[in-house]
Amino acid sequence: MEKFAKRKEFLAFCRPTIQRDEIEEVVASLESGWITTGPKVARLEEDFMQWSGGQEAIAVNSATAGLHLALATLDLKPGEEVITSPITWPSTVNNIEICNGVTVFADVDRQTLQILPESVESAVTGRTRAVIPVHFAGAPCDLAPLRDICRRHNLDLIEDAAHAVGTMYGEELVGSKSEVAVFSFHPIKNMTTGEGGMILCSDSERSRRMRRLRFHGISRDAWKRYAKGGLPQYEVIEPGYKYNMLDIQAAIGIHQFRKLDSFNRRRKELAENYFKLLKDVPEIMPLLPPDYPHRHAWHLFVVRLDTDAVSIDRDEFMLRLQEKNIGTGLHFPAVHLQKYYREKYGFRRGMFPNAEWNSDRLFSLPLYPLLEEEDQEYVVRCLKVIIEKYRKKGAGC
Repeated sequence: MEKFAKRKEFLAFCRPTIQRDEIEEVVASLESGWITTGPKVARLEEDFMQWSGGQEAIAVNSATAGLHLALATLDLKPGEEVITSPITWPSTVNNIEICNGVTVFADVDRQTLQILPESVESAVTGRTRAVIPVHFAGAPCDLAPLRDICRRHNLDLIEDAAHAVGTMYGEELVGSKSEVAVFSFHPIKNMTTGEGGMILCSDSERSRRMRRLRFHGISRDAWKRYAKGGLPQYEVIEPGYKYNMLDIQAAIGIHQFRKLDSFNRRRKELAENYFKLLKDVPEIMPLLPPDYPHRHAWHLFVVRLDTDAVSIDRDEFMLRLQEKNIGTGLHFPAVHLQKYYREKYGFRRGMFPNAEWNSDRLFSLPLYPLLEEEDQEYVVRCLKVIIEKYRKKGAGC
């Protein structure tokens, strides 16, 4: 068995790349006295609008909030259904429930974890109102057939693009031609505002409503009411939420967004290096990129453990990596097997076999621009050592 020294410092699963210009911009916001929603949020929205080719851009305090607003503007009636992927963070699905919808799942491709259009088609009923595909790990869903399904059945298409800032579907930037697409700026994402998100929307009336709902349902936000030339008067149009982004968050985001292409190029280099390093480790199976034309943003590098080859399960394997000072992620356990959804809908194993097979085996390796190639080499050496220690008798022979 290979022998090598355990690294002294813990290798985090992810670290944001925060540099001097982000720090100075935050300090400038603090010194200006304007730290809530204001000119820097407006600037970040304008940057996204220009980047997307003219889509409406609405900054929010999380992608979860963005998905909630997108669903809230559908005004779902009890019993109306929304189809989505079982391999996603729970907020995608929780928002359907919060908005009175009925959650319906469609299975995913076994090798890419992108939602299968044919599974979506088979899940459509007369009660279906919307589809929420999840652009998983930085790759795009196959949007053309999904759009065709939605067009034929008169369904809303809300893209969960939390992983997909900078992703391209063919020659199309994800979000640039979307009815609605929601991006995340959580610290582990390709760009960050600490917490936060952005909605891109092609419908100006729906965008106005989401913009109103993000701040209590009132007609004018604080920037318009208290900036020079503004009046503090407002009117409640409908009950809303407290989902606005802060200027001190946007101060980080305007510089992160400027660096997004370079961040994503570095992620691609690191992903390609992982593929090279893992070529001789058949027990670790990376997700495959989709076979349709796209540009991957490499938000995550997800692999699957061959549990037939080793005597420990995925969770214990991750603990063994942690003992070697390596952080990993879990993206994601299948939502339909979570307690609430099992008990409410009667979901059980066997209903979505591709999602379940992956849910039992997947985990994410460290991937972020500050990662070094020698860090990746250490990770893969540790993978090999753990596999060798727990290899089942006769496996791999």
